[in-house]
Amino acid sequence: MMKLHFEDDLDYQKAAIDSVVNLFKGQEISRSEFTVTIPKEQTADWIETGSGRMESGLGIGNRLILIDEEIEENLRRTQLMNGLRPSEKLASGDFTVEMETGTGKTYVYLRTIFELNKNYGFTKFVIVVPSVAIKEGTYKTLQITQEHFEGLYPKAKGYEYFLYDSKKLGQVRNFATSSNIQIMVTTVGAINKRDVNNLYKENENTGGEKPIDLVRATNPIIIVDEPQSVDGGLTGKGKEALTAMNPLCTLRYSATHVDKHHMAFRLDAVDAYERGLVKQIEIASLEITSGKNKPYIRLLETNNRKNVITAKLEVHGKGEKPNIITVGDGDDLEQETGLPLYENIQIGSITCKKGNEAVEVKGDGFDQTLKVGEAIGGVDPDEIKRLMIRRTIKEHFDKELTFAANKQPIKVLSLFFIDSVEHYRQYDEHGNVVLGKYAKMFEEEYRKLAKSADYQSLFKEIDLDSDAAEVHNGYFSIDKKGKSVETAENNQAGRDNAERAYSLIMKDKEKLLSFDTKLKFIFSHSALKEGWDNPNVFQICTLRDMGSERERRQTLGRGLRLCVDQNGMRLRGNEINTLTVIATENYEKFAENLQKEIEQDTGIRFGIVEEHQFADIKVVSDTGEPQAFGFDQSKKVWQFLKDENFVDAKGKVQDTLRAALKDGTFELPEEIKQELVEAHGEAQAGIVASDIQGVLRKLAGKLDIKNADDRRIIRTREAVLESDEFKALWDRIKYKTTYRVDFDNLKLINDCAEAIRACPPITKTRAQFRKADIAIGKGGVTAGETSASGFTTIHENDIELPDIITDLQDKTQLTRKSIVQILRDSRRLQDFTRNPQQFMDYCSEAINRTKRLALVDGIRYTKIGDDHFYAQELFKQEELKGYLKNTLETQKSVYTHVVYDSGGVEKTFAEDLEKNEKVKVYAKLPAWFKVPTPLGTYNPDWAVVVEDEDEEKLYFVVETKGSTWWDDLRHLESAKIKCGEKHFDEVAKDIDNPARYIKSTDVNGMLGRVE
Repeated sequence: MMKLHFEDDLDYQKAAIDSVVNLFKGQEISRSEFTVTIPKEQTADWIETGSGRMESGLGIGNRLILIDEEIEENLRRTQLMNGLRPSEKLASGDFTVEMETGTGKTYVYLRTIFELNKNYGFTKFVIVVPSVAIKEGTYKTLQITQEHFEGLYPKAKGYEYFLYDSKKLGQVRNFATSSNIQIMVTTVGAINKRDVNNLYKENENTGGEKPIDLVRATNPIIIVDEPQSVDGGLTGKGKEALTAMNPLCTLRYSATHVDKHHMAFRLDAVDAYERGLVKQIEIASLEITSGKNKPYIRLLETNNRKNVITAKLEVHGKGEKPNIITVGDGDDLEQETGLPLYENIQIGSITCKKGNEAVEVKGDGFDQTLKVGEAIGGVDPDEIKRLMIRRTIKEHFDKELTFAANKQPIKVLSLFFIDSVEHYRQYDEHGNVVLGKYAKMFEEEYRKLAKSADYQSLFKEIDLDSDAAEVHNGYFSIDKKGKSVETAENNQAGRDNAERAYSLIMKDKEKLLSFDTKLKFIFSHSALKEGWDNPNVFQICTLRDMGSERERRQTLGRGLRLCVDQNGMRLRGNEINTLTVIATENYEKFAENLQKEIEQDTGIRFGIVEEHQFADIKVVSDTGEPQAFGFDQSKKVWQFLKDENFVDAKGKVQDTLRAALKDGTFELPEEIKQELVEAHGEAQAGIVASDIQGVLRKLAGKLDIKNADDRRIIRTREAVLESDEFKALWDRIKYKTTYRVDFDNLKLINDCAEAIRACPPITKTRAQFRKADIAIGKGGVTAGETSASGFTTIHENDIELPDIITDLQDKTQLTRKSIVQILRDSRRLQDFTRNPQQFMDYCSEAINRTKRLALVDGIRYTKIGDDHFYAQELFKQEELKGYLKNTLETQKSVYTHVVYDSGGVEKTFAEDLEKNEKVKVYAKLPAWFKVPTPLGTYNPDWAVVVEDEDEEKLYFVVETKGSTWWDDLRHLESAKIKCGEKHFDEVAKDIDNPARYIKSTDVNGMLGRVE
């Protein structure tokens, strides 16, 4: 069976984990102990008491030594490093981690458990989830990550996890008494009803005690998955059940928080999308034209404002697009629409009760009540559903063809969300399964498409009759008789029904990803809206109304995770990872609603710049240590934006800023630039300025959603591809190389020791008093700092020194012997006792930075041979795709269009190449042109032929970037660029007039190299 591979070095996941771990910085490894009672039959070593109970068990719990003020300071420091508004006061022990769906939220909070144990000795954890789906998913993740986590944390071997079961309360007692890491997973529905729940009743399996008392005594760290569905509000039953466990703290993980509490880390939808951490989204929207032969009425919502009851309807418009009208009881639709089509149709009673919104529609011979989302008239809804099913199958087949042509072993899955279980699966009078209408449509359309000439290569020697029946299935709640049903999880019977279904889909996750399993098309009811996803869902078809914006986002979330191949390895790149959504909602409306939902769910305010927005930008100090740009400096930048009318008083982005960013005229004021240069040097000042512009571009723009109908195959331009100029260029850059890295181990150890010696001084814990005047006026309560005391050192003589060798081994992957030698040679071991954690942080950063430099300095490339190269024919054989809005038609390029990113640098560069007379031909190098490096493959940007004044041809490979950090090897990409430079140096040997590898931000800079 396939085995999923888990990556342990993703920077954003490490940042999320560190953000929680750093909340407890200064906490010593500690635990609490307490006495538990156990029944006589469960122990031979007991002492009978007057109450008939046995008091010989020892319970072990988490123990927090830090005071609130220390955690509060840690929280604020973490928030500023992450670019979040600092909390004014520690109002509760609830901390929020926001991570976009599909970015590994479950992995992050599970690994956080082991980091908290490693750093502080915490052992008791309770994971609370809203549904059986998420419970099964979490348990499955615990199973498949066990080997991975035991490899990362060998001292944690033997950790235990279990699903809470009110019938197996002995597990709760073990949870309280075991010294190993204990992870209890439960749904909120299993713990939030005191009157019927065994958790709150005395039980003989826990020595006559209430199980909740044992849990309380351990001070567990509670992890809440999807808290917006767990809490039931700030004072709801779910929140009450969490508080009853007496948690040391509560860590809350979701992409869609309702109550933010103390935000410690945020990876929002925009960040995830721009960084390529999730699939890009495209929409295939079904739009009906010329379908106005019958009156069409769809209920959107009902309202009761100031005792005026109305309904909002979607009806036919005078053009092709539908019209939205607001009506009241008794209104005549012919008058309201101006269309004779609605003659004699009137509105009856309107209901506004929440959950039961409806409108009555009366006409000649009919009287019908519509609920929200329901419609009458117009095109036959079943025909629309059939078209959507057909389009989904086509999209599915097209992706299978693409992956097969590129020899990529990726299993493609498609997911349908349906409005009713009976529309997919029914039962006859004998209880036998009968296909519902959607299942029949699917099999009919599947066979039709499979028989078409376009897809014959996918169906050689396959019996389409049996194949069509085997490739699809439905996952729904299952009752005791084995029938699929629609149930909610608000009672035990409903949860039992859900359990039977989810145990199948969750436990077979890897099986579903394997080519050995024929199942490819999954039909589900809305019950799967959260808690289940699969990395290889490439199509989502919504055969039901999306409903609320949150439901839309949850639906999309089922397919956002990056895909995996048959080896369980995660694959990256938009050329592979595109999620196609098949919907009836038009493209613009879908984008508008999705953006609205992101704003509501995450608090992102598109087009708004806030004072703290730039605080987390990283700056490297003179000693090479990264530090935050800072809140005060961020406020200065914000004030400049306001003074220049780039933003208004509320921070709303103005068109002047958008224009400046687009045409490249945006500049920070000289005062700020000079301060940056004086504090950090010219190179770092350039990096910070570039990062500030990156933040502004994100805030000034909108979420980039592609239109599936704008997707185009980009063809080659034969005249350019076959030209003598391009052949000459290609012959100079086409060769493949291999590399080796020569390490001088002694030099590496010496350099690491020297880097540690150059680290800033290690300080002991210090304290500082700050004074402020509190002013209460019409504008509100303000505090203005008036003075600050000097630092006072706090001498801690009882610090328990951690295992520095193991810690550095984990963070640097060097041998223990090498680490010992580095620490000795650094001659700074005495600093370890002053502040152990700070010293270890400095050491690991210094060693890793030195290792990266050594990799690049020590790399040696060798041309494999004259017969190993990228063939020019690959330009025709390898398909290039793009969207109209992100392509530029060209004349001098190998392709008819250049596909550019959203940053603007590539588009400008291509436009200038086209306009410049000296440029003869060029190519934006495709993704398959790769240079191997020890840090991952590197894909250069451009290959260009230039003719100088003497009509001599010059050849360039050009790297373009929107910033100036090429020479700063903190950045992974810059290290790859250095490797690319050495690759092309090797290729250029023994070639007359070789191609020059250069770095330039614009065409003029490139031409400046023409001598």
